[in-house]
Amino acid sequence: MALADLLYASRIELVYGGGNCGLMGILANELLRRGGRVTGVIPEALMAREVGHSGITQLHVVSSMHERKALMSNLSDAFVAMPGGFGTFEELFEVVTWAQLGFHSKPIGLLNVQGYFNPLLDLIEHAAREGFLHPRQRQLVLTGDEPSSLIEQLVDACAKVVPAGWIDKEKI
Repeated sequence: MALADLLYASRIELVYGGGNCGLMGILANELLRRGGRVTGVIPEALMAREVGHSGITQLHVVSSMHERKALMSNLSDAFVAMPGGFGTFEELFEVVTWAQLGFHSKPIGLLNVQGYFNPLLDLIEHAAREGFLHPRQRQLVLTGDEPSSLIEQLVDACAKVVPAGWIDKEKI
């Protein structure tokens, strides 16, 4: 798995939802197999369903999904969304919204495997054209078709600060 190779070679630790299944579970296992570090954050309810990954470097068990997302955000220097479903979309839009509101200035990227996120990117562009997103907010979501190009953008962006909120207090 190219992303696991890249994370390991770059000494980037994975912080994720702490599960033992899906693409993130596979990524966690591949990174661990290479000797990388993996931190998971999972709510008690999912641990009770036996979906927690017991073999990772560190596993935080928290009381709620809200606590999970807040801790994952605090532990992370950047965010990457890989193809997924509602949970992926929800977590992606929450960190983008937090960035838009100025709650963090960490880079956010989409690993656009085989164009998976193209419809979502079209929707984001449409929202910007219609005036629902300020043009500079579009810069909050970086994209790459390959792990190397996306990680390079995220590393570069860690040194830059994208203007956060676009709320003009004078117009409220």
